[in-house]
Amino acid sequence: MTVEEIKDLIQALDASDISMLKYKDGDASLCLAKKESSGVVTMPMPPAVQTAAAISVPTTETGSNIKASVTSGNAGKEQYDGNVVVSPLVGTAYMAPSEDSEPFVKVGDIVKKGQTLAIVEAMKLMNEIESDYDGVVTEILVANEETVEYGQPLFVIK
Repeated sequence: MTVEEIKDLIQALDASDISMLKYKDGDASLCLAKKESSGVVTMPMPPAVQTAAAISVPTTETGSNIKASVTSGNAGKEQYDGNVVVSPLVGTAYMAPSEDSEPFVKVGDIVKKGQTLAIVEAMKLMNEIESDYDGVVTEILVANEETVEYGQPLFVIK
C-alpha cells in the first residue's frame, strides 16, 4: 500500500460517518481512527513493534488530524513458542471476572477455542478476550489491571 493510498483512506474516513477502519493485507496492517473532539487520534502500536511509519494528514472540513500507524512484516516483533493471543483493542486487562474471583486461566491450564481468557475494558465496555486455539496456557504476558495496547500479546497457548 502506497502513502498516497493511505492518504486517500484517511480523507475518506474523515468524510464518512465511521470512526474506525482496520485493513490487513498479508503481513501489513493499517488501523485508522478519528475523534472529532480532541482533534488528533493516535493509534498506539504494540511495544514490540519497532518498525512503524506514522502519517499525519490535515483534514479539510474540521482542521483536525488523523494519525495512522502502519506495520509490515515481523521485524521487531518478539517470538513466542506457541500461538499468541493479542489484544484486539486498547484498554485495561482484567484477568478475573471480579476482584474476589479466581482468574479466568493460569499458566498450565488447558483451554478450548472460544474460552474466555481475560476481559479488556475500553470506554466502560467489557470485552471478553477468547482463545483462538485449543491447548495449554504457557505464558500470561500481562498483569491484572494492566493497560494494554492494540495488538499487544496477552497469552501464549501451545
